[in-house]
Amino acid sequence: MLLIMGTSTMGMGWPDELVKALLDGGRQVIRFDHRDTGRSDCVDFATHPYTLADLAADATAVLDGHGVATAHVAGASLGGAIGQWLAAHRPERVLTLTAIMTGPMGHNAGPAFARALAGRDPDPDDLPPPAPRFLQHLARLAAAPPAGREERIAANVETWRVLNGDVLTFDEPAARRLVVAEADLSGDSRAAANHHLAGKTMTEDRLVPLSSITAPTLVVHGTEDPLRPLPHGEAVAAQIPRARLVTVPGMGHGFLSPRLPRQIAEIIRGHTSLAEYGKRTREICKGRAT
Repeated sequence: MLLIMGTSTMGMGWPDELVKALLDGGRQVIRFDHRDTGRSDCVDFATHPYTLADLAADATAVLDGHGVATAHVAGASLGGAIGQWLAAHRPERVLTLTAIMTGPMGHNAGPAFARALAGRDPDPDDLPPPAPRFLQHLARLAAAPPAGREERIAANVETWRVLNGDVLTFDEPAARRLVVAEADLSGDSRAAANHHLAGKTMTEDRLVPLSSITAPTLVVHGTEDPLRPLPHGEAVAAQIPRARLVTVPGMGHGFLSPRLPRQIAEIIRGHTSLAEYGKRTREICKGRAT
């Protein structure tokens, strides 16, 4: 199973509790640091800009490095868009797709974001913008950027608190461990912002219809996601044939709430197990397995 994390977040964004639950369920798990995060190299984006396709190529390179031809792919946030890209363009590498707290890879969220920041009403024909509280948090950070390591750590913990939403308990110690690890391991803490640039770059390959995806797909989305409200996940599920949508009550945009990582792991395990059962049944019917 390949776990693909979201924007500006290293592989440890997949909590140990979630990974252990997958391991206990018989999965072999790979989580990795995107370029510009954790132990991976940092990139001069101005000189060598990259796109979602490049991040997807990184993911396949990780599989190649481990000698894995095909895998269950689970992606969170930007990682969910990367997973969609792989399922659409590299279907032979994807056994199943689990897209968590994400939107359609071909949807440009920029206009809705800009309208909200300008105080304009949402476009009824577009997917909804982030929640006001999240936008207010971004505005505060822009008005008074954190200076120094401790201020940046505190600001990043607060960002995770806002992303968690107001329903589920926020696991602040877990958030702080993640943020401190990112600060300690990253060669350049500013480089992770390049993911925002890559994520908002709309290229032709992102416009491939999601209806072309054939991998069994599960879409998991929280009811209280302040960054990508629930209609984003509903749109992904509506566009991928036979995709299933599981909504998680109270979940925001992240895994930083007690017991939530195990809950998400159990959802992923159930999806991948059902898909494997279906594949084996088809093989038996065709006489290729006993």
